[in-house]
Formats: sequence, C-alpha cells, structure tokens
Amino acid sequence: MIFPRMRTPIPLYCLLSGTLLVSLTTATQADENQAQKTKTGTVLVAELAEDESVEDIEQSEPRKAQSTKEAPEPKPSVNNRGQDTPDNPAKKVAPNIDLKEVAPPPTAESQVTTPASSAPASDPETAEKVAEPEAETPPADETTPEPANSLTLLDTEVLPGTSTRLAWSPGIQIAGLSQPTPVLVVNGAHAGPTLCLTGAVHGDELNGIEIIRRAMYDLEPDKLSGRVVGVPIVNLPGFQQASRYLPDRRDLNRHFPGSPDGSLADRIAYSLFENIIRHCDMLVDIHTGSLKRTNLPQLRADMNNAAVAEFTRGFDRMAVVHSTGSPGMLRNAAVDAGITTVTLEAGESHRIQEHQIEAGVNSLNSLMEKQGMISRMFVWGDPEPVYYDSDWIRTEYGGILFSSVELGDRVTQGEVLGYVADPITNAQYPIRSSSDGRIIGMAVDQVVMAGFAAYHIGTEAEVPGE
Repeated sequence: MIFPRMRTPIPLYCLLSGTLLVSLTTATQADENQAQKTKTGTVLVAELAEDESVEDIEQSEPRKAQSTKEAPEPKPSVNNRGQDTPDNPAKKVAPNIDLKEVAPPPTAESQVTTPASSAPASDPETAEKVAEPEAETPPADETTPEPANSLTLLDTEVLPGTSTRLAWSPGIQIAGLSQPTPVLVVNGAHAGPTLCLTGAVHGDELNGIEIIRRAMYDLEPDKLSGRVVGVPIVNLPGFQQASRYLPDRRDLNRHFPGSPDGSLADRIAYSLFENIIRHCDMLVDIHTGSLKRTNLPQLRADMNNAAVAEFTRGFDRMAVVHSTGSPGMLRNAAVDAGITTVTLEAGESHRIQEHQIEAGVNSLNSLMEKQGMISRMFVWGDPEPVYYDSDWIRTEYGGILFSSVELGDRVTQGEVLGYVADPITNAQYPIRSSSDGRIIGMAVDQVVMAGFAAYHIGTEAEVPGE
C-alpha cells in the first residue's frame, strides 16, 4: 500500500511534540521534587562545597554563658573500648613494626595469624618485652605505671608496647580491585586513653596526612601511656583522584555516623565509625580550607560542651573557633557517641605546607603531653585566643580578587582587606572588614563571583559569666 506523502510528517510531528511535552513535564516535576527535597532538609552537593570553612560558622549556635563551676581536671580515660572480650575476639596478633622503617603496604594477608596468648612470630623479642616486667624499680615516692592491655582493632590484637600497621576496608569496591586503607596503631606499654587521628576525610586535603605521619612515627611504644590510632587517608578514593568528594559526588563529612545499607558515603562512614572511631576516647579530625581557601591553624570546637572546651586547652599555640558543627560531621557524631572531639584546620587543600604541618604536629605533641600520654621537655608558647564570634565577609561583585592582608593579620572595622577588579570594565570594588578582629581564614587570589566568602574574621567576644 502506498501512503500519500502529505501524511508522513503528521505523525512524526505529533510524536516529537508529545516527546517534548513529556520532557518538559518530567523536568518540571524533577525541579519540583528537588525543591521539595531542599525544603525538607536534604542538602545538595553544590551546597556542601563551602563545608565547615564557611557554612558551619555561619549556622553555628552562639556561645552560651558558663556556670561558675570550673570544669573538672581531665583524667586519662581507661575504658574497655577495644578490649578483647568474648563478644569481640581478636582473630590474629599484629606484628610489631618500627613505623620509622620503610615497610610494604598493608594487605589483608600481611597480618600474622598467631594465637592471641603468644607474641607475633615475626618479632620474638617483643614477647620478652611484653611478658617480662621492667628491671628498674621506681623510687618509693613515685607510683608504678599501670600496665596496658592489648588493643583489639579490625579483628586484630595489638599487644602492649608495640606499634603496627593495620588495614581497613569499607567493603564498597569490587572485591578483586579493593584497596585497603592503612591504619597506624601505637599501643603504649602503660595504660592510658585512646587518641584517634583522622586525615583526608576530604580527599584533596593533604596537610593532615603529613601531620599524622610525623606525629605517630615519632612515638615510642615503650614510653607511651595509652594508644594512638591514626588513619591518615580516610577518603582513599577521593585522594587517588585529588577530589574532595567520594565517587558518588557526596561529601563524606556530612554522612556520619553512617548507615550499613545507605548510600556509598553512608556505608563508608558507618564502617569507619563502627570499626575504628568507637574505639576512641578522644578524636582530632584534621582538615584544611576548601575551594581555594586557606585557614590559620585553628581548632573548631563546640565550646558549649564543657569536656570539649577543656580538651582544647591541651593544644599549644592553636587558636580556637567556637563552632557547634553541622549534622553528619564526624566531629558531631563522635561527640554524640561520648568521644571528646575537635576539628583541626590547617592551611589549604591540594598543597603540602611546612609551616602548617609543623604547627599541627606541635599541637598534637602538646595534647599528648597534657593528657599524660607522653613525657617530654615541652616548652609551651603564648596561648592563642578563643574566638567565640566570627564572621565570613562575602564579595558583593564578581571579578578577580586581590588581597591586601594575610592570614593572622589583625584588622579594624572598616579597614580595606582587598578588592575585586572587573577585568572588562576596569572597576574596582573594595572589601572592608565588618569588625575588629583577626584574619583566621581567607580565600586565595582568584576569580570570584558575587557572594563568594572571601575573609574569615575572628572576634574575641566577651561571654557572660566568664
């Protein structure tokens, strides 16, 4: 049958029109659904970009007046976290490794599977050190340090007075391509608290990786009271791609304590939190600035929490910025679980900055000395202030940002901090300080759009009752 030519375009036109109508309807519904999700509290990836550097500060609850009762003196917390119990048996004993020496990367097969009651076969001298008490007898006026217990972590027993490398895998990759994340562990010979250190929760933040390496490789297990557990690179997939985010484009630091059957970010967060974080008494989560921003070395801490406020006093030469945090942050989830936690910010992403690293290592050493974990000749510097109030100053115009100030500079209200230059019209727009204070964070010179957070001003505000 031969159809007239005039009839051919008609059904095709209708089909295209119908398709276009369906597409427009679907797009409209998608926009409405997305808007509805935003209203109900779902945070979009684009909205997460500024992270704790900006949004956490702007949305933080104000500092509350403190009671006249002083916070109790911190005592080393010795609990049963990480103990080898019938409900939490160790499957193998970790080899004793000198972390200063170069060693092969950790794998699931690298752990020594020996009975829990014996020392690792790879280092017979360790058994003698653990089994035999020290020959020296302390003076009569000194108390004998309480001996430490074994630490059970990642199904592995870490004997007292030893250090080792373990491997954590969240189990989210193809089994044959799975790469374990290194976990450094130093279990001291003497009892004490468990301090955990996490770095690169955002895969492009490099300073924390080196801070953890230097701080942990300098520890001596036979002189340490307590345990130190370090995960230098939490977000290994993001680190391998020099990306802040996970492969599913989510910010891992918005998904703690996680879920075993949620999104990729939920599962990674849950695995880290259940397998490692819950073994901690104290946690320092190390970050840098985001989106071409840099931060003066500082702690982010909820100063409304008495235990956290007292904890911040152990960090030498480290400014403290009051911040209650946001839901899903590792810091908030850990505090909710009874773990004293702060965020340490140092420098900017994608870079290794020696000055920032030195500041971080110095502060971790001072913290361990304050907690009675190490005993060293430590000279404390002048204390840094606590900034109960702070404010991010945003640009009003788009263009190229040129700064006239540097990190740590003290500024006065109305002072010009920099300017934005329009390369097309040659217009220049000054950016002025909103208050007296100090530059504790700022954007590096770059192309910016209107509304970009450029300068973080910290203010030493007076708090009622203090």
